[in-house]
Amino acid sequence: MLTTKEAADFLRAHDHYLILTHKQPDGDTLGCAAAMCRMLRGIGKTAALLENADVTALYAPYVEGLWAPADYAYDTVVSVDLAALGLFPANAEPLRERVDLAIDHHPSYEGFGKLSCVQPERAACGEILCEIAVELGQLTAEVALPLYVAVSTDTGCFVYSNVTGNTHRVAATLMDTGIDYRAVNKRLFRTKTKKRLALEGRLMSQMEFFDEGRIVVVQVPQSLRRELALNEDDMDDLASLGGLVEGTDCSITMKEKEDGAWKVSLRTGPRVNATRVCARFGGGGHRAASGCVLTGMTQEQAKRALVDACMEVAADA
Repeated sequence: MLTTKEAADFLRAHDHYLILTHKQPDGDTLGCAAAMCRMLRGIGKTAALLENADVTALYAPYVEGLWAPADYAYDTVVSVDLAALGLFPANAEPLRERVDLAIDHHPSYEGFGKLSCVQPERAACGEILCEIAVELGQLTAEVALPLYVAVSTDTGCFVYSNVTGNTHRVAATLMDTGIDYRAVNKRLFRTKTKKRLALEGRLMSQMEFFDEGRIVVVQVPQSLRRELALNEDDMDDLASLGGLVEGTDCSITMKEKEDGAWKVSLRTGPRVNATRVCARFGGGGHRAASGCVLTGMTQEQAKRALVDACMEVAADA
């Protein structure tokens, strides 16, 4: 396992980089990828991101101009915030055995990189990239802005249980470069569309509770998505909604995909290990925040399977 200094040495020693992000990319993977690309270009390397078709309008500005052209020639493949082979986008599938360096912070990282820099104690992959940027002498405002997006989004603007003192120190370091972090916070955490507000109202009124009210289930079927004309931006970070309810310590958010599968985000307190729950369904992540996809189940079956798994894992603790 590489240290951040060793990862920086690797990046200095190679060139012609292709940077990978995960399916349904969030602010952490995209912010890290953008920062990685800019810091590599800053030390004279050729670097670009493999296009990710799932990028939403919310995060698109941070990766604009960084996508690799169709005829891009690369020698070195780096993945950021990508923990599992099942999270490779379709166009990255041929690269599953070509990752030269994987940088990640998930305990469930599957070890697919030829070399890895994985630090599960970090709240966001952006924390690792910040240290690498310092090692490379590339912690410029241009690099710091997407890294602030990475760290702030993966911590819910610094309120999730995975936040540490180091997370705040990293944020302060990034802020000290002169970035407009206020605009980022306003856009990402304090701005909601009318459709989003309508969605939250509907979901709050239809939440279901189990296990003496400690487990809450939030469900977004395709029928609701069509009714409210929702896009991916409208549904960003719904996983935090259930956890706002007093008395709950296990929030299950289920979003139905177009193919009928259920994409699940699980947020838990100390009583339930989210990684253990999601591992039962082929997923993974962190102890307090994990995800998985359930296929071949009706909405009711998927909900029941998830609730039962949470109760069983809690009982085994």
